Amino acid sequence: MDKKTMKAAVLDRPLTIAVKEVPVPQPRQGEALVQVHCIGICGSDVHYYEHGRIGRYEVKQPIILGHELAGTVVQVGTDVTNVAAGDRVAVEPGVACGRCEYCKGGRYNLCPDVVFMATPPVDGAWAEYVAVRSDFLFKLPDSLSFEEGALLEPLSVGIHAMARGKAKPSDRVLVTGLGPIGLLAIEAAKLYGVNEIYGSDVLAGRRDMAVDMGVNGVLDPAADLPVKEQLHQLTGGAGIDIIIETSGSGRAIADSIGLVKRGGRIVFVGLPAADAIPINISALVDAELDVYGVFRYANTYPMAIQALSGRKNGVTKVITHAFSLDEIEQAVETARTQKETSTKIMIYPNGEIKP
Repeated sequence: MDKKTMKAAVLDRPLTIAVKEVPVPQPRQGEALVQVHCIGICGSDVHYYEHGRIGRYEVKQPIILGHELAGTVVQVGTDVTNVAAGDRVAVEPGVACGRCEYCKGGRYNLCPDVVFMATPPVDGAWAEYVAVRSDFLFKLPDSLSFEEGALLEPLSVGIHAMARGKAKPSDRVLVTGLGPIGLLAIEAAKLYGVNEIYGSDVLAGRRDMAVDMGVNGVLDPAADLPVKEQLHQLTGGAGIDIIIETSGSGRAIADSIGLVKRGGRIVFVGLPAADAIPINISALVDAELDVYGVFRYANTYPMAIQALSGRKNGVTKVITHAFSLDEIEQAVETARTQKETSTKIMIYPNGEIKP
């Protein structure tokens, strides 16, 4: 490819982002160069934009954010055999070492040497092109759009949560927090054959979206009627087998112990602002609950592609806004300030915005 520079959205410091000309990355051995068709804005991107850090990861130098993407391979480096120029691909953004005990054991999401896009100091893909190790590229069948390909990343979190919680068709599932991860966890539950799904969020717009995505009922944690009573009414007293907690709310985390059935399962996805949250351990032990943590995902893309390509799905319903890369500041500000009405915002570096 002859093009030497490209547009990229560069975060210089909190609340300061601009589109700049930067060098086009060159694919090294085992890598492919992908022209980004569309890329989502994640909550972590917004957090870096607003605060400049998440936990121990701090923006200390200019960085390109973004890690939920799909595009077209335009060039391959040496020793690449699984993709070729012209292939439409989804990109898994966390490249693991492949050698440590976690990688060898199939839990490469726990690899201590993982290189994850848009996690300081690693650049992401709010840009026209990105170079990626080819074994973390997955071909998209013609039946899947680029938008569906980009949403495989947040959907994978939901799929991994279902796997961790050992979801099965007979389960009743409650998803607390109906942001993009929570809404796509609903779709993941459907992929696992779950037919009875409930959602909870303090924002009415997000509860409405969950209803549009086919949940059996929604709860409002801010309502006068306690959540436990709302659940009792919705399930006819049958109770909840699995809670998928995506909000990161300290209260939702603590309350989950009392909302799931005896012998039930709780999967914690969302990260709270505080490191320590009081939990009723006596109640947890007495009810013999299984509690799981989720850190990103592993081995989800092939399953997700196969599952979505063979059925009608609702994943793109979470897309509420679309912007060109040149409009990145407006896009991120929309995600930051309009949480009631914006869910998943999609960026189009090539300007071909889907209506």
